[in-house]
Amino acid sequence: MERAIPKTMASQHPDNANVPAWCSNQIIAGEDEVKEAYMAFKEYGCQEVMWDSEGKDIDPHVVRKLLSSYPDFFGEKMLGRDIFLTFRVPNPLIEEAERKVFLESLQSIPRHNDIARLFYGDNRHFIFEIILPFTSSQNDIIRVKEVYRRAVVEPLSSLIDFKGYTLRDLIGDVSPKDIEVIPLVEDMDSILSIDLILTKYVELITPSYVRLFIARSDPALSYGFISATLLAKLGLSKARQVEETLGIPIYPIIGAGCLPFRGHNSPLNTDKFLEEYSGVYTVTIQSAFRYDFSLNDSIKAVEQLNSQLPAREADILDRDIEELATTCISKLMNIYSESLQLSAKEVNKKSRLIPSRRSRKLHIGLFSYSRKFRGFELPRAIPYSGFFYTLGLPPEFIGLRGLRALSEEEFDTVLWLHRNLKHDLSFSARFVSWENLSLLAEVGSEVERVFGQEFLKGFIPKYMEDIAASEEMLGIKCGPKVPSDRKYVNTVENFLISLIEGDEEQAKAELLSSARMRRSLG
Repeated sequence: MERAIPKTMASQHPDNANVPAWCSNQIIAGEDEVKEAYMAFKEYGCQEVMWDSEGKDIDPHVVRKLLSSYPDFFGEKMLGRDIFLTFRVPNPLIEEAERKVFLESLQSIPRHNDIARLFYGDNRHFIFEIILPFTSSQNDIIRVKEVYRRAVVEPLSSLIDFKGYTLRDLIGDVSPKDIEVIPLVEDMDSILSIDLILTKYVELITPSYVRLFIARSDPALSYGFISATLLAKLGLSKARQVEETLGIPIYPIIGAGCLPFRGHNSPLNTDKFLEEYSGVYTVTIQSAFRYDFSLNDSIKAVEQLNSQLPAREADILDRDIEELATTCISKLMNIYSESLQLSAKEVNKKSRLIPSRRSRKLHIGLFSYSRKFRGFELPRAIPYSGFFYTLGLPPEFIGLRGLRALSEEEFDTVLWLHRNLKHDLSFSARFVSWENLSLLAEVGSEVERVFGQEFLKGFIPKYMEDIAASEEMLGIKCGPKVPSDRKYVNTVENFLISLIEGDEEQAKAELLSSARMRRSLG
């Protein structure tokens, strides 16, 4: 089936500081998420909406409610042809508690198609595609397709009584007979194996095309800012190599948030984002993108992405560059992980101050539902990023002292691959609070009551090295540059003072105020 490939995918990532005016609560859930899907299509111009059942409850009747509540709009814009609703399901091998949700999601696809078929009077496929998190091999993709065939399609031929009635005779046929699976690769080993995963999948299934989802946010949490960007570049290169070798279209998706740490896809950075991630065909339009910028800026940015993606083809990296990049990632992530481990306990304690914007259950994805990485626990990427930003210590700088360990050739490779590294760091540098850094570095008795020794005497000195390395190696000057930056820094300084004084409610207020100024929770 020939189809349009969407350029912009509205997602439900809970990174928004502001709650949209139409939302009935501080947490977007239930009926509000159904309306949100419509608004993403109608108001913002997104061509696709991710309907996410990974780690959260969703409305099981979303298609019925969309078509019945907004018939004029969906009469003009046909699901599955002009705009797309794409399910993200739990990976049943990662989150055991959500295995049945995975199956229920697959079983709901024919029902959604029945409803849409009645609405449109058309026999096409309207819902036919799912996103599978934490894909690590071609077997993961094929397994999902097989579950759909064996658990949803084949049972229709089963006899249900002695007169020869089949299940199909009672409930009707199912459509589609097969589903398309978008593999979401999130960890380093899987991203570096994208070429092998895609090649084996194509050889076994021979699809007419493949949509590939490359994570950008969780890799930053696991491996650091620069490493996550380099991994994305390697993944895009490998995808294009497969496309050229096998002669099959590969349409990469990248999941990027508004702040540099999580990808820097914001309405005010569209040109640079397009320049950075060449080869990307579809990008996520996350909640902060839609709700923390002016409506006009958000709409214009979506229009630009819809018209200009893909900006150009991905660079095919030769073997020498791949090896250099992989060496850089290894060196940088090892230094980053030192700081990650030293800050993990404190981040877990303090990230509870970050307000929830979605009703989520156990975390799944890169750290599995136990949130463990190398023996210690971590929060999700958004609270992690938000915690450090609110301390006045932007997470983009964590581990940058590792640049000193790179050879000249390796350092040049980083600058060539991460085109906008200095631009991104200059953006984040404005949010550094020297006052907070000094206060934490002094390790006074009042500060010790709030922060652990591991964080104060381990993480903070290393972060100061990171800041020094960024200036020494990249010429980045940290600290506020314009009056609005000074206002922001004052807010995060008030946050830290409130924490030290034990005024948690005031700390939360300052946290939210700073998030609105930087236009994202994290």
